[in-house]
Amino acid sequence: MSLYHIAVVLIVLAAMFGYVNQRFLRLPFTIGLMVVSILFSAILMGIGFWAPQLQEMEEVFVRQIDFEGLLMEGMLSFLLFAGALHIDFRQLAAQRWPILIFATLGVLTSTFLIGGITYVLLGLLGLSQPFIYCLLFGALISPTDPIAVLGILKQAGVPKQLEAKIAGESLFNDGIGVVIFLTIYQIASGGDGHGGNGIGDVAFLFLEEVGGGILLGGVLGAGAYYLMRTIDSYEVEVLITLALVMGGYWLASSLHFSGPLAMVVAGLMIGHDRFRTSSMSETTEKYVDQFWELLDVLLNAILFVLIGLEIVILQLNGSYVLAGLLAIPIVLLCRFAALGIPIYLLGKRLEFLPGTNVILTWGGLRGGISIALALSLEAQMARDLILTMTYVVVVFSIVVQGLTVGRVVENRLGKAKQVSHN
Repeated sequence: MSLYHIAVVLIVLAAMFGYVNQRFLRLPFTIGLMVVSILFSAILMGIGFWAPQLQEMEEVFVRQIDFEGLLMEGMLSFLLFAGALHIDFRQLAAQRWPILIFATLGVLTSTFLIGGITYVLLGLLGLSQPFIYCLLFGALISPTDPIAVLGILKQAGVPKQLEAKIAGESLFNDGIGVVIFLTIYQIASGGDGHGGNGIGDVAFLFLEEVGGGILLGGVLGAGAYYLMRTIDSYEVEVLITLALVMGGYWLASSLHFSGPLAMVVAGLMIGHDRFRTSSMSETTEKYVDQFWELLDVLLNAILFVLIGLEIVILQLNGSYVLAGLLAIPIVLLCRFAALGIPIYLLGKRLEFLPGTNVILTWGGLRGGISIALALSLEAQMARDLILTMTYVVVVFSIVVQGLTVGRVVENRLGKAKQVSHN
């Protein structure tokens, strides 16, 4: 099946599932699409007992899609840029220190906590794996997914100060998390990808990816600013932003820089109020925003449909599913602990709202990026086990946490107000 036909099927399914959700379930857009997609796959799997060719057709279709390549090398650049474009830069700048700490120290701490506890858990379940593979699971499941987070936050009623922390952390810890995962992956596969495997080589790889990505994003944003400031044509300026994302992500990959971080930085620069007012007319600003909002909606729809369809290629082994279910509280508790340390140490100076850790923990959703990273593992790296565990955690995160994060916010902030009044 050609790429065009795959795109046709996915868009048709997204439209059908979106209609079913809007007509009957009325869940938030992305959550509803994924739920309907999973139900669709489950029904086909059930019918498969009597008509196995139907389930086989879906499985063949899903296996033809390179989910990891499609997301990490295609859709991710657009989704991160679109998300960063509409972040309140002033709030983000005001919360820069907690965001930086959460996205670096928080992800690293969470990676090793989850990896260590998972190592013990799998041993108790009779599924023992080398510690380095458990660290891979910790690395791919620790960063929160901005694609899932940003969509849910729009409807959750989170205060701006707290929303900036959650959204900013998810944008940056995504790039940091991917770099940590790739670093551990290179160690697990016997090298760093550049001919070495020493600590110095690994540290250089990490700094090259992170520092290079941030620097490249700044250069791309500045270049786009200059080009857009010297003309007044919304058609060309929209094309410039599109070229920035497509060409910039490809350039980052070629230079071994972090493409996700480059896109986040470039998106933040172009979305900045000062950039907008000095380089875009009102017409251009309207068309740029509408173009990226529409693209964001379309790609999110395809992504969450794909997440739902991926269930048909999982190894639904009972022990694997049980490990995934037990991993849910482990992932949440480790995130709570990883964020709790900087919140406790810096709480007074950075003026965290009461209940911040609970809200950040519950609002830190996992999504397609974690699944894509799990799919990138080699077979000998416990790929089937880690993929099943990741999928279970992601589905719980998006459906259960996504649907209840608004109530958690209201509950925690409500209690905080009652305490302050007393």
